[in-house]
Amino acid sequence: MAGEDEEQNAQQLMAVRDAINEVDEQIVSLISRRERLVRRAGTLKRDDASVRAPARVEQVITNVRGYASKLGVDPTVVEHTYRAMISAFIEFELRVRREP
Repeated sequence: MAGEDEEQNAQQLMAVRDAINEVDEQIVSLISRRERLVRRAGTLKRDDASVRAPARVEQVITNVRGYASKLGVDPTVVEHTYRAMISAFIEFELRVRREP
């Protein structure tokens, strides 16, 4: 019986991992879209300070925490994820601004 439970758990775990992989693919697709928008925004900003825009960062964080709460998702996980993503995109946007 224990072996049967372990086999069933292993199969369920594989199914969950497959579903996570599908979600990851969708997330990366959305990150790709966000990157294109960030690249465009970078060409419209006048200086590095407007790229860093701490007030805008906090506005985004407030927005996504609200979205998370509406969906019943842990807002802290969403905030941490977004802070990491925003930080990476700020560095990306600064590099884009410096491209010839």
